[in-house]
Amino acid sequence: MPTDAPRGPLAGLRVVAVSQFGAGPFGTQLLADLGAEVIKLEDPAVGGDVSRSVGPWTTDSDSLYFQSFNRGKKSLALDLRHPEARGVLHDLVGVSHAVYNNLRGDLPAKLGLTYATLGTVNPAIVCCSLSGFGATGPRASEPAYDYLIQGYAGYMAVTGEPGGPPEKCGVSVIDFAGGYASMAALLAGLWDAQRSGVGRDLDVSLLDTAVSMLSYFAIWTLNRDWQPARVADSGHQALVPAQNFPTKDGWIVVFCNKPKFWEALVDALGLPELAHDARFATFADRLAHKDALIPLLKARFTERTSAEWLGRLRGRVPCAPVNTVAEALTDEQVLARDMIVEVEHPELGRLREVASPVKTAGAVTRPAPAPRLGEHTDAILGDLLGYTPGRIAALRAAGVFGAAHTVNKEVAS
Repeated sequence: MPTDAPRGPLAGLRVVAVSQFGAGPFGTQLLADLGAEVIKLEDPAVGGDVSRSVGPWTTDSDSLYFQSFNRGKKSLALDLRHPEARGVLHDLVGVSHAVYNNLRGDLPAKLGLTYATLGTVNPAIVCCSLSGFGATGPRASEPAYDYLIQGYAGYMAVTGEPGGPPEKCGVSVIDFAGGYASMAALLAGLWDAQRSGVGRDLDVSLLDTAVSMLSYFAIWTLNRDWQPARVADSGHQALVPAQNFPTKDGWIVVFCNKPKFWEALVDALGLPELAHDARFATFADRLAHKDALIPLLKARFTERTSAEWLGRLRGRVPCAPVNTVAEALTDEQVLARDMIVEVEHPELGRLREVASPVKTAGAVTRPAPAPRLGEHTDAILGDLLGYTPGRIAALRAAGVFGAAHTVNKEVAS
């Protein structure tokens, strides 16, 4: 980076991350994209982060899946179960600001990753844990993943067409939301530690995150005689029209959450009589007479292509095309927002990836690829912690970084 370039907002922040698969690495990648140093501890006994082997596109100890969650991070191979690894971890904690993990709820305490243990090493250390069910409660010791939580928290019950089977969201929305929630928690803890000099534990779970996002569904269910139901065409529970509509050649989404948008919609559709129909005068009226209204709108939408309708509606009525993933990634607004970044990978070549959603001066725009397993082990121990080559060699021989031949092969690859 040029010397006159602005610093990233998280430059100087050092986070030790014991995380794998999706949710945790997704969250900590946000920190790396904003300039933080994220040191990823990987268990060499199992080949590091399991996502290194997630297909369909894999190489030796790497994959496109792994690259999507771990760019710009450093990898240190460390077997936390090894008795001598605890000293290495504590030395790292002494020069870091936070320790983050996305382990099963009962494991952080067992592995010494909570403030009760690490606070004695560094009183200001912030310890954030993202687990499936949290550190307390009857299911704390059980593993959980996005798929399970979508079912557990009621999401599948309200997703899909009426009368159909339960369905999940097409992307791992709970994993990603959990990643974001844990980053908000981590930064809150860091803010308090900066003021007080005292760190803390932060306990975040995928289930809690998912339940919190039930939001108005929850308050309606808890306080009134109401139960959510699936709505045809991905419709809203209370607003009409707010749903997908088939067009001559595809689908578009329309969302009329204000009276002015309803008025603009019927004008654009050439159906001014609907604006004066008493059955459709208010939000409540349109909901009550939805079965009469929606067929009228559907019939008109099928007369033109999606592009034609978007040309008439855009800027007047909240609307969007129902894109494929490929179409979304080449959309003019997405490209204008620099949401595609290029990463040079030594084996996979130039990779195009989605960027951080946070746009600010100093954010990383040319990130390094996700690291090889144990790629930065020697540099971190020597340059950051001041270990001598002899001490590093002795720890390696003892198996702290995994079997000597395995780690050497991975570092050399």
